[in-house]
Amino acid sequence: MPKLKGFTLIELLVVIAVIAILMAILMPALRAAKDQAARVHCVSNVKTLTLGWIMYKDEFDDKIVPGHVGSGQWVERPNNADSWELKKAAIRRGLLFK
Repeated sequence: MPKLKGFTLIELLVVIAVIAILMAILMPALRAAKDQAARVHCVSNVKTLTLGWIMYKDEFDDKIVPGHVGSGQWVERPNNADSWELKKAAIRRGLLFK
């Protein structure tokens, strides 16, 4: 009778344990990379807003963008925070978008 070739239960469990150990090592590194990407995105947004404020000041006789509530804000608040379309429309109504 020919001998069947395959993995034993012990070999399979060892492979699963090695994979679990590698995942435990890699997960914190992946989380750190995700956090770093979020920080870079935030810094990019701040830079874009700062550039918008500087450009606004240059166009309007060195006056900064008004920050009061009501019409004429640098970015208006959307009525419904769940809708992306309403959020984008509120940003377009703001003074910096123009």
